[in-house]
Amino acid sequence: MSEIPAVINAWQMIEGPLVDKETKTVKPGRLEHVQIPLPDLGPGDALVKVAGCGVCHTDLGYFYDGVPTVNRPPLTLGHEIAGTVVAGPDALKGKHVLVPAVMPCNDCPICAAGRGNRCLNQKMPGNSLGSYGGFADYIPVPAADLCVIEDVGDLPLSHYSVIADAGTTPYQAAMRAGIQPGDRVMVFGAAGGVGGYVTQITKALGADVVIGLDINQSRLERAAQYGADYIINVADKDFKAVRDAFRSICKEAGVPHNYGWKIFEVTGAGAAQDMALALLGFTGKLIVVGFGQAKNTYAVSRLMAFDAEIIGTWGCLPKYYPRVLELVQSGKVHIEPFLETKPMSMIAEVFDRQHHGAYEKRQVLEPDF
Repeated sequence: MSEIPAVINAWQMIEGPLVDKETKTVKPGRLEHVQIPLPDLGPGDALVKVAGCGVCHTDLGYFYDGVPTVNRPPLTLGHEIAGTVVAGPDALKGKHVLVPAVMPCNDCPICAAGRGNRCLNQKMPGNSLGSYGGFADYIPVPAADLCVIEDVGDLPLSHYSVIADAGTTPYQAAMRAGIQPGDRVMVFGAAGGVGGYVTQITKALGADVVIGLDINQSRLERAAQYGADYIINVADKDFKAVRDAFRSICKEAGVPHNYGWKIFEVTGAGAAQDMALALLGFTGKLIVVGFGQAKNTYAVSRLMAFDAEIIGTWGCLPKYYPRVLELVQSGKVHIEPFLETKPMSMIAEVFDRQHHGAYEKRQVLEPDF
């Protein structure tokens, strides 16, 4: 059992990004290594020693784009966490765990309705859990929804961190979509950190045909090895070209193109959203997973005419975490080809390089204070 520390070492966003109103340019936030006192743990709290924390697009949105956080800086970012419980309920001490990226209050009408992933009182590390986040050596968290990893097997514990958002958010999206064996799926953003898991998870849940769409050919080819039956590179293609490529695949696969497709939009990019909306057909579903600030124009009466749906999805219910963990440990969903680790002291460089698209894989930062 690790010794309980007197302080928490953390890389905090001391200042958020600043927007120059005249030039419309944005100056990124500022990171600093700080030490903060260990808080008193309540009866329902646990202290987790962080093994690894994944770097998510959401973190970059907070740091570079001015996406607002519930708790203002100084704030420790990071919400994709795996670690070991060192203090808290006796049943959890010494256990390896995943920390859910969103932890519902479990005591409100939204939670009672089974929609606790969007609980208005939820706690999210790196956003609304006080000043605490995953880019630290320890983090105090509510204990009730921690997901225990009984056996880490051959994988380093830090690698499991990607499950805590990149893996579970797609599972929640698949549940919202009602994925069933035999379904037909399109994934806009299949080459990305979350989109790659949407392809894997929908295929693992029985989807018959999965088409991955993105702009990065090498990552698309990787997606074709892990879940995607077909790929479409949409770079420099207008909608007609993408539609024709889609219909050609449908003809080859012997499936209809105009009804029943479940479309996952994971990029948050306006152009991809527009294409996804345009491809939404009869009895289809568009599941919006990615966040962006683009505005779209769409004739909503088409939803009536097509008996179609547009569904938003946020985070993942903690109850689904064990299911995703089982998919990974059974080999139905792969995480190793999609991640690489770096020491947490490289956080500023990793943020910068990931912001500029320099990485092919999810970055997991391991504490080295």
